[in-house]
Amino acid sequence: MSELPEVPSRREFVKQGTAAAAFFIVPRFVLGGKGYTAPSDQLVVAGVGVGGKGESDIANFAKTSKARIAYLCDVDESRAARTVKAFPQAKFYKDWRKMLDKESKHIDAVSVSTPDHNHAIITLAAMQLGKHVYVQKPLTHDIYEARALTEAAKKYKVVTQMGNQGASNDGVRQLREWYDAGTIGEVHTVYCWTDRPVWPQGIPWPTTAAPVPATLDWDLWLGTAPAKNFVDKLVPFNWRGWWDYGTGALGDMGCHLVEAPFRVLNLGYASAVQASVGSVYVDEFKRGYFPDSCPPSSHVILKFPQTDKTQHPVTVHWMDGGIQPERPDELEPNEKFGDGGNGILFIGDKGKMMASTYSENPRLLPTSRTQQVQVPQTLARVPGQANGHYGQWVEACLAGYGKMAVSSPFEIAGPLTEALLIANLAIRGYDIQRPRATGPGGSMDYPGRGVELLWDPKNLRITNLDDVNQFVKRTYRTGW
Repeated sequence: MSELPEVPSRREFVKQGTAAAAFFIVPRFVLGGKGYTAPSDQLVVAGVGVGGKGESDIANFAKTSKARIAYLCDVDESRAARTVKAFPQAKFYKDWRKMLDKESKHIDAVSVSTPDHNHAIITLAAMQLGKHVYVQKPLTHDIYEARALTEAAKKYKVVTQMGNQGASNDGVRQLREWYDAGTIGEVHTVYCWTDRPVWPQGIPWPTTAAPVPATLDWDLWLGTAPAKNFVDKLVPFNWRGWWDYGTGALGDMGCHLVEAPFRVLNLGYASAVQASVGSVYVDEFKRGYFPDSCPPSSHVILKFPQTDKTQHPVTVHWMDGGIQPERPDELEPNEKFGDGGNGILFIGDKGKMMASTYSENPRLLPTSRTQQVQVPQTLARVPGQANGHYGQWVEACLAGYGKMAVSSPFEIAGPLTEALLIANLAIRGYDIQRPRATGPGGSMDYPGRGVELLWDPKNLRITNLDDVNQFVKRTYRTGW
């Protein structure tokens, strides 16, 4: 592995004396040719989790030319191999703790793209060192963690961004402009739906352990999660369906779909939530209960207090596993509802509007209104849209805390993530098994089923079903 070349970080450059400055302040074409960016103008980035989505994150930062990918970290050398090859000058670590301990003075910013259960601990450690952070969605695994990171962003005064790139798309801004202009009146109901999961859910934890791949540090991968044997096909993808590591379909797609109503309606903390989940049957008569795994499908109803954009409370429906809302009458038979498998539908008292994943392809209903209705463009667009989500963060980090707005700072991403995790509380509450014999067959009754859970956002508690509060904050594995 190549060592990091002796090029000063942006911070080190600024601290250097006039002699060093005299060396660097020369025409850029002399130093590096056309397009060269001086070290003083570069953000030194460390990536934690650099395979899969982390690979594309790192590549997108590098496209800006103002980010220098200097450190890479991943618990699986095989998974990280392509990124390591693409950035041969970057120093590689397996353990993010060692990387931050040894290289902190050289690092300006950290990108976190690990499984959900380790997001918060890595991100908070970086923030405490004064590093700007970019974190893949969902922001955290637990509600408590989301609130902690939201508060930490203010305390440590670092630039933050969650990786829901649709927040930088034109679509969500068009939806907001339509709404602000009164095009569909006041929204009272929103539907968000997805065809996820596309990984196994609603299944029992495998009973047979599998050999740990030679390139994977299983203990580091587990991190904050309970100690368990490695099982086949858990990594690099299917962990999403297990509560110890992932947050199910809500965690995967909720930040892309629910972000639009949050931004358009200025939603904050939910006040109440209820859920129903799809059934898995182990035989003809008995419903299977698998507490380790997220359900195969769910329908969650979240209630939000009124905001400055609404005169009344707002109800947001979340549907996954292929469940969809009733198709609007205004939609022609051959027109797609959302993008087919995913979508967002706003229902106002004077009309409706919808969009696809990432708030793309926004449309008024009937769709003929989309071109007929003209409203002023009041919101600035993000250059480059999806890739601009990365470039925007890099520019904001270089500018410094509070100098430049980003699309999904923790002050927005935190409450959004909390809403999704509160929805997961209702899902888990629905399936807390407390058998009660109600007839000769001994049918099951679940105390969380059919109950609307009341949420106290100040104290981070469900006030009318205490059993589910165990999921607000996990107990980390000893040593983490």
